[in-house]
Amino acid sequence: MSEHPAGVSAPAPVPVERLGFEMPPVFATAEEERAHRKERLAGVLRLLGRLGYEDGVGGHVSARDPEFEDCYWVNPFGRAFAAIGPEDLLLVDGEGRVRQGGRRVNQLAFAVHAAVHRARPGVVAVVRTQAPYGRALAALGELLAPVTQEACAFYEDHALLDEYAGGGDADPERIAGGLGPYKALVLRNLGLLTVGDSVEAAAWWFIAAERAAQVQLIARAAGKAVLISHHSALATRERFGSDLAAWANCQPLLEAAGAGASTS
Repeated sequence: MSEHPAGVSAPAPVPVERLGFEMPPVFATAEEERAHRKERLAGVLRLLGRLGYEDGVGGHVSARDPEFEDCYWVNPFGRAFAAIGPEDLLLVDGEGRVRQGGRRVNQLAFAVHAAVHRARPGVVAVVRTQAPYGRALAALGELLAPVTQEACAFYEDHALLDEYAGGGDADPERIAGGLGPYKALVLRNLGLLTVGDSVEAAAWWFIAAERAAQVQLIARAAGKAVLISHHSALATRERFGSDLAAWANCQPLLEAAGAGASTS
């Protein structure tokens, strides 16, 4: 171990108040918040596309407009996630009518988002798209098990809709009801749906749930996984299961993917 030269001391600790720590932004106007939310929504879509969480025209991320009641921003029908910029997003009301934008919306898919937004006024964003391990878990009709620290974020904070929701008229309300007060829903035979109080939080919960499903299925294939105890799982969820923690976790992913700003 090297020693400091005589008379030379280590730098003094930096006062905590001088250390940078990013927090969700606060906006002075609805216009500023809308512009930021659309930018982050487009960035999240590009991130999900880069991760391969996209399959044809079925995947969607929606974000509540900060001003217009029962109106939501969403990606247009038939556009690749990787190609989406803020200017491409549609403003769609709860009845599925496009209020701003020049393309069609996937009516069946958006109806689920609208139902979830109406049932959960505090939710800003909803993610429902395709990823392999979440779909495999859904095919088994199982919840995420507390087999890792990361999976504990969902412990007793997600639900299983234990019936196939294949696009019937009753499905949107049934899915919203199945989600209840939780952050995530396993849709049997379909996949995952997640929500959050920011676009980034909803996206992180989807990514985290997909990764937790992957580990759970790998562990099962290798043997019998050891579950984290009820008390420890709850304590871990309290530490890592907030939407603020999810927002923070999503920031480096967006930065690394170059998804924080429009590429168009």
